[in-house]
Amino acid sequence: MAGMVNTSGKRKSAIARAVVKQGAGEVRINNIPINIYSPELARLRIAEPLTLAPDFAAKVDIKVNVQGGGFMGQAEATRTAIATALVEFFHDEDLEKTFRTYDRSLLISDARRKLPKKPQGRGARKKRQKSYR
Repeated sequence: MAGMVNTSGKRKSAIARAVVKQGAGEVRINNIPINIYSPELARLRIAEPLTLAPDFAAKVDIKVNVQGGGFMGQAEATRTAIATALVEFFHDEDLEKTFRTYDRSLLISDARRKLPKKPQGRGARKKRQKSYR
């Protein structure tokens, strides 16, 4: 076990930075306790690594600072940061294997990004209709 671990997670344009240290199982996201964090869907997504490893999560305090993107992008970035931090803090290969088999994006940030808009269209793929008359 280390004294303190800093990790980060990314999803789209959201970046989460997590700090894990010895404690009593307190989890805060942008200074808001996880049990009152809203929306609920994002809270459940963030809590996934904590429910997969409750005995590890009870031994540490986790503070996450997240910015950019939408609420679900932030939730995904936060869960990646938390899972990576737990694995790094405890140096536990079984924990890493558990996270990896549950969902690979718990430990590896999702590299997918929004496709840039192209000319003659309203978005990345949509084009103006052609008339054949």
